Amino acid sequence: MADLSKDKLVVKNLEVSVDNEKILKGVNLEIGKGEVVALMGPNGSGKSTLANVIMGNPNYKVDSGEVTYKGKNILELSPDKRSKLGIFLSFQYPSAITGVTVANFLRTAMQSRLGKNEKIDILKFYDEIKEKADELNIDEAFLSRYLNDGFSGGEKKITEILQMAVLKPEIAILDETDSGLDVDALKAVASGINKIRSDNMGVLIITHYQRILNYIKPDRVIVMSKGKIVKAGGPELAEEIEEKGYEGLI
Repeated sequence: MADLSKDKLVVKNLEVSVDNEKILKGVNLEIGKGEVVALMGPNGSGKSTLANVIMGNPNYKVDSGEVTYKGKNILELSPDKRSKLGIFLSFQYPSAITGVTVANFLRTAMQSRLGKNEKIDILKFYDEIKEKADELNIDEAFLSRYLNDGFSGGEKKITEILQMAVLKPEIAILDETDSGLDVDALKAVASGINKIRSDNMGVLIITHYQRILNYIKPDRVIVMSKGKIVKAGGPELAEEIEEKGYEGLI
C-alpha cells in the first residue's frame, strides 16, 4: 500500500525560538496536494515564523520536532534543496532587485531548480512566461521591469503569483499575500491563485483577515494563537472569526 503521508507536508511537534524566546510551542499541521488550508490568527501568534521555518530561514532556531515531505525531514535540508523538492514561499514583503528583470529572475529561478545537468530552452521558456503572464492578465511589458523595483503592493504580490505559475510548486505557502492590498489588487491576486491552484498543488494561505477567503475558498481553516494551534474547522470558521474576533473565538 502506498504511503500517502509522503504526498503531504507534515509539521510534527515543532518548537521554535528566536533570541531565546519560544515562538512556536508544539505545532502540528498537515498540508496535502490539492487542498487549500487557511492559517489564521492575531499578530504575534507565530504564523509567519512557521512559514519561515518551513522554508529554512536561518534566523529561527528549531528546538525540537520535525517537518517532513516526500519521506524526508526537510529541516535537515538547505532552502534551495527544499525548493527543489517542490516547496515555495511567497514573501510578505518581497525584496526589490534592481538590474534584474522579472523574466530573467524567473529564468534563473527555474534553472536553479533544475540543476546544472538540465538546460532551459530560453526561447521556449520566455514563451511560457508570456503565456502565464497573459493568463494572469499581466502586461508583457511587466516582464522587462526590474524585479519589485518601484512596484506597487499589488504588483509585488501578483509577481509572486506569477512565480508560482511558472515554477509550479507542489506545496505553496503564501505569507500574508493580502497584506496592504486594496480591493482591486486583492481580487486580482486571488483570481491568479484560483487559476493556478490544482490537484498537484497544496496551498497554505497565512492571513489575519477573512477577506481573501471571500475569493479563495479554503478546504480547512486553522487558528493559531501564542505559538499553538488552538482551533480547526471548515470554511465557516473564518466567518466565525469575522463575526466574533479572535478573542471571542479563542
